[in-house]
Amino acid sequence: MKVRTRISAIIGALGLVGSLAVATATAEPATREGAAQIALTEVASATNPTAGAAGPGGTVWIAERAGTVRVLSDGGLGEPVLDISDETTTDGERGLLGLAFDPDLAHLYISFTDLEGTSTIDEFAVQDGTVQQDTRRTVLTQEQPETNHNGGDIKFGPDGYLYVAFGDGGGGGDPDGNGQKLDTLLGKLLRIDPQGGDPYAIPEDNPFAGDPDARGEIWSYGLRNPWRFSFDAGSGDLLIGDVGQSEWEEIDWAPADSKGGENYGWSQMEGTHPFRGGTEPDNHVPPVHEYDRTGLGCSVTGGYVYRGDAVEDLVGQYVYSDYCDGTLRSLEIENGAVTAENDLGVNGGEVVSFAQDAEGELYVLAIGGTVSRVDPA
Repeated sequence: MKVRTRISAIIGALGLVGSLAVATATAEPATREGAAQIALTEVASATNPTAGAAGPGGTVWIAERAGTVRVLSDGGLGEPVLDISDETTTDGERGLLGLAFDPDLAHLYISFTDLEGTSTIDEFAVQDGTVQQDTRRTVLTQEQPETNHNGGDIKFGPDGYLYVAFGDGGGGGDPDGNGQKLDTLLGKLLRIDPQGGDPYAIPEDNPFAGDPDARGEIWSYGLRNPWRFSFDAGSGDLLIGDVGQSEWEEIDWAPADSKGGENYGWSQMEGTHPFRGGTEPDNHVPPVHEYDRTGLGCSVTGGYVYRGDAVEDLVGQYVYSDYCDGTLRSLEIENGAVTAENDLGVNGGEVVSFAQDAEGELYVLAIGGTVSRVDPA
């Protein structure tokens, strides 16, 4: 377990948490009897890894914050297959923040902040596992008023559409109220069809498509900094790890058959709690799980529902961590309700992200550089 004196240095490394009032208590939930027994096996060392995705030929591609993408193999990470390091910056929470492949593995999408801090989603064609640099095009951009709360995660959903997570634009307490505004992409989870238009199309069944008072790209809203989200490869359910302001970290859930439009409450709510005298919206969808900062945690890192074969007892559980704590934990969820919480008994360091390979096995990325695989103990 990391000692408390390292917290300030950890926070400064990526700036995910912002201004914190972190308590000194160290109490942690006990491991539930019968919880899965796992170990972390270091498989590679990267330079500030931020995201990972399953790629062609059963590979895992790893994004490094400064702007490089490298492919994981049995020998570790290879030389960069993509380098945009001269187009981004690592001040605040900026950098290369996300990557995703489309379902056919024919296109790679990257999410980064450019030199002006603008969030940018670019597309590259991929042929025979090789990025075709000359096919690059910009799909979507969003200006960011501050250097923090950029979000930046991207994933393709089971429906084949690209989902994009943006934070509320930064600054403490959502000063512009972006989380609840429907005329901005900030504080939202978006759903777009990157191949359906120029530069993209808005799916006709998006909840606000055609609404003159809302952005049609919006799938759900009321998010502060949805740093990492994922879809359950088994059920199709959506889970979002939304970083809290000062007291509560939350994990949001939506079923696979959701029609979108969920309001997760920010900045009227922080988790299930009114924020600074806020009023709970009538359509508020409370988190499936929340935890406070009376322990070492201070910035949730959303993960994945485990669907691999290596750890049988972990199948179907949502694995997540916390940037300041590093302990891997899991939730057992049935019909949108948590039925068990598990401390998995291992620490991944300054866990900034997770990756899932084509077989459903999980990898843990620490900002300090380690890329570890979740294995049976």
